[in-house]
Amino acid sequence: MSEKKLKSKKSTWTRAILTFFAPLVLVFGFRWALYEPYVIPSGSMIPTLLIHDHIFVNKWAYGLRIPFTERWLLNWVKPKPGEVVVFRYPGDRETFFVKRIVAVEGETIEVQAGQLIRNGERVERWPENEMKIPDEDGSDFEYFKENLESHPFISRSYRSEESRRDGEKVKVPAGHFFVVGDNRDESHDSRAWGFVPVNNLIGRAGVIWLSCNSTLPSAPFICDPTTIRWQRLFSSVK
Repeated sequence: MSEKKLKSKKSTWTRAILTFFAPLVLVFGFRWALYEPYVIPSGSMIPTLLIHDHIFVNKWAYGLRIPFTERWLLNWVKPKPGEVVVFRYPGDRETFFVKRIVAVEGETIEVQAGQLIRNGERVERWPENEMKIPDEDGSDFEYFKENLESHPFISRSYRSEESRRDGEKVKVPAGHFFVVGDNRDESHDSRAWGFVPVNNLIGRAGVIWLSCNSTLPSAPFICDPTTIRWQRLFSSVK
């Protein structure tokens, strides 16, 4: 075979390999370092996040990890109270949770009748009387506007005091943070299973890129296009 043909064959194989692997490398790099999609499976973060909200998680908000490890390659900022984050559940590292950070290392936190008390002071809140959840009565709940470290958001609690879930006063140890769901009395969170190690952090919830009331019966991972919540598309998670 002539030298010209050998070079042409090598060039063809090189292009074929690049064509095959380049998209894989780009997708892997995008999901590892930048953004990764998640679907909200439960109502623990209502009204901030609804069931079947599809979100992008900002994985570089806090730093970069070494691929396939939990070790930070670069860590440029720590998580702060008020941020909504996705993390590995401490009881099962293959399970991912989304909650709101309400206290970080060195701080004290407790919940009384749905009210957050951080470092001995009540987090300011006031009634929100116009909140409506799609396809939900909501009459059993009362809604509140809250402001935590300049992060305004809306939470809800049961009207009945007997149904409310309180939490004892605790101090967050070094290297951990404390999370609570915005659906304060229907959330399985740090009040039940304790603190979250910082190394369990995946990233900060960023944008809702798709949302629907229900999925297709034949494909429960795909939104029913007739039930899309158009008003929620491309809204920021606050």
